[in-house]
Amino acid sequence: MIRRTHRPLRVPAAAVALLLPLSGCSLLEPDIAPTGLSTGDKRPPEGTTGPEPFYEQALQWGDCDTGSGECAKLTVPVDYDDPGGTTIEIAVLRMPAKKQAAGSPVVNPGGPGGSGVDYAAAADNIVSPQIRRYFDVVGFDPRGVGRSAPIDCLSDSDTDAYPAKDPTPDTTEEWATDNAQQKSFGRGCKAKSGDLSGHVSTAEAARDMDVLRAALGDGKLTYLGKSYGTYLGATYADLFPDRAGRLVLDGVMPPDLSAEESVIGRATGFDTATKARARSCVDNDCPLGNSVDEVVGNVQDQLVQLDQNPLPASAGIELTEGWATYGIAQALYDRGMWSQLTDALVSAQDGDGSPLAQLGRAYAGRDANGRYATNLLEALPAVNCPDRPEEGDDQQALIDKAVAAAPIWGRALASESPCPQWPIDATNTPHKIAAKGADPILVVGTTRDPATPYGWAVRLHEQLADSALVTHEGDGHTAYMRQNDCVDKAVDQYWLTGKTPEGGELTCSE
Repeated sequence: MIRRTHRPLRVPAAAVALLLPLSGCSLLEPDIAPTGLSTGDKRPPEGTTGPEPFYEQALQWGDCDTGSGECAKLTVPVDYDDPGGTTIEIAVLRMPAKKQAAGSPVVNPGGPGGSGVDYAAAADNIVSPQIRRYFDVVGFDPRGVGRSAPIDCLSDSDTDAYPAKDPTPDTTEEWATDNAQQKSFGRGCKAKSGDLSGHVSTAEAARDMDVLRAALGDGKLTYLGKSYGTYLGATYADLFPDRAGRLVLDGVMPPDLSAEESVIGRATGFDTATKARARSCVDNDCPLGNSVDEVVGNVQDQLVQLDQNPLPASAGIELTEGWATYGIAQALYDRGMWSQLTDALVSAQDGDGSPLAQLGRAYAGRDANGRYATNLLEALPAVNCPDRPEEGDDQQALIDKAVAAAPIWGRALASESPCPQWPIDATNTPHKIAAKGADPILVVGTTRDPATPYGWAVRLHEQLADSALVTHEGDGHTAYMRQNDCVDKAVDQYWLTGKTPEGGELTCSE
């Protein structure tokens, strides 16, 4: 049995789809041109007054700092209840179709906090060659993220301290230190970001996305959302069902999840992925142990040692337990990184923390000079806490439930969140979404997804009024364009023709 006395692994509060997924090679035969797509509708939602000027704007395309694509700024109100008040600009990138464009799929990689601009710039990797022929691929940084009025909470040096801290406090002194850091985090967001800090919810980002749809000239939204991007896409379908076109939701976060369900679901997902990773290592002459339990136990021993004695690492940081678990989480998202994780763990055993710290820095978006290329660590709680408020104040009860469900990851995921100390009121209540009136929605789930458990995809599929479910029997976070031709063809056919799998369900094996 896995030894529960060891400290569990840790993953940050939400999952982010990797920005550069493995390229797929899907190509439908014969080469099919898109059909059934509608042209633009610049009307604001029925029953609303005031946002008309935003819907009527034209995007002015120019050069991008990414070095590819065309970029523009979309103007939106900070507060849709006060559309005549302060505005912000949303960064948008378009990768033009290689033939005549029939539409503009909008893409979101997850987070919250992932850059849709950077994601769309990698269009040749994130959608198939056939989709690139006939569609402009468009990404935007949601409000509060990246290039779109980014939420700011901490200096870079203070940001370093956040992932470095003890992820599993277990003494009165450690809990007091953790609570102080969490309070400081939230207060920093409110002080540095002002009114915007209260207007970065998923619902507001979805409203921005409808303004973007109108500016792109599409009658209905075509969309690819991964991880948190599924929550954004489902929210859009709930708010604008008559404008929800061909939406692909891959790696699902259901909008009706409570904070407790979210914690326990992620913990069980990472437990499953960790065991799969350990089994793969054992089957390939593993240097970390001769059985799944031994591998997991040895890694947990390493984390205990790092908590007591951090290792020297590169880029101006030490490899603490916190940074190490960020690195482990980063590698678990993608099966292609499993051998890299093994090498990094072996290096740490030998006293070199740099490879594992480098994985942790990749997750956090921190470069070797101490600069953060993204504000992911700040945007994530700034969006999550108002979106999904935490109920009650009995954290120990939540820890006990999480550990019972997920012995490896449960304690850590239930122990640490800034949301109970967040200084901004919640603006959302978790709720089921049916999206009646929307076009059929394609839901994709991976059976051993570490961050968004497969059961969540089934859950949303069963709630939606009209949807189809593609099941990817495999590992890793999300499925489309991650080297499964069956999944890729199902998504491409849907975007090109509007057709979903016969019978409403399809299973794709590795």
